[in-house]
Amino acid sequence: MTETTETPVGQYPNAIADDRLTGEQADLLATLRAARHFLRLTARGLDDEQAGRRTTVSELCIGGLIKHVTSVERTWAAFIELGPAAMPDFDTFTEADYQQRADEFRLLPGETLAGVLAAYQAVAAATDELVAGLTDLNAGHPLPKAPWFKADESWSARRTLIHIIAETNQHAGHADIIRESLDGAKSMG
Repeated sequence: MTETTETPVGQYPNAIADDRLTGEQADLLATLRAARHFLRLTARGLDDEQAGRRTTVSELCIGGLIKHVTSVERTWAAFIELGPAAMPDFDTFTEADYQQRADEFRLLPGETLAGVLAAYQAVAAATDELVAGLTDLNAGHPLPKAPWFKADESWSARRTLIHIIAETNQHAGHADIIRESLDGAKSMG
């Protein structure tokens, strides 16, 4: 499955036909693809320096946001398949682990926007295949122990996909503000 590139700026992406998907799976995937589309749209026409530039008081940049969302989608898709074993052990996080997480939010020396976008596309394709193969959106796993999760809570595949969509939409909004601050370009409106 590939994303369409024929969508005019400011419009939702064209639907991608996939005979394997119907109903809720098709709706969830269409919503995730739209969120991805708007995040990627914030990077259109940027060079590596622009993609790594901070334009607000925040530490965020467009390239870093795309890196972070790539990591989030990869990790949560793995959670759908493997459960909490796919997640980091937050109780044993070291200073290096926290630094690695912080580095997700910026382009590091040697990283390129093209490379970040290619990694995001590969993760998106893998998630799309995962969603197409799900037989039960109610199947779930217990969440890993972490300060931000309730103890003994579980998430279904559905709830996890909704989380990926919410995370992608939230950061697409951040990226849109950064892009508008950079050169006035907007994703919509």
